[in-house]
Amino acid sequence: MSNRRSIEIEGLHHGGAPIPQACLVGPLLVSSGILGQDPAGGRVPEDLTEQVAHVFANIGRVLDAAGGSVADIAKLTFFVRDRASREAINAEWLRMFPDPADRPARHTLVQELPPTIHVQCELIAYLGGVS
Repeated sequence: MSNRRSIEIEGLHHGGAPIPQACLVGPLLVSSGILGQDPAGGRVPEDLTEQVAHVFANIGRVLDAAGGSVADIAKLTFFVRDRASREAINAEWLRMFPDPADRPARHTLVQELPPTIHVQCELIAYLGGVS
């Protein structure tokens, strides 16, 4: 029996590709690209701020589905079409991680993304003995 478990989130998908939202191997959780997709309708809003808010909400959904929480995140990597997106990311970052002494590592990279996508994120989390 495999020690790996795919994490799927209703309403979030990779356009029909056979890729889970995340993978849990023992206590290590690694995500695929987390988009600013609204799981209620499956669409990605055009507005950057709205997309970023959905990315952060979807981060929470992925962790919840895996049995963890945002406190388990070790690193977030953001891929942005425009470096100016960091301002919107920082606003949500500070809401999710208000304590400067208790934040995960973070990296933001400028990347060519599909035309409707302003930002996507990948996470690495350690869920302590959740399996």
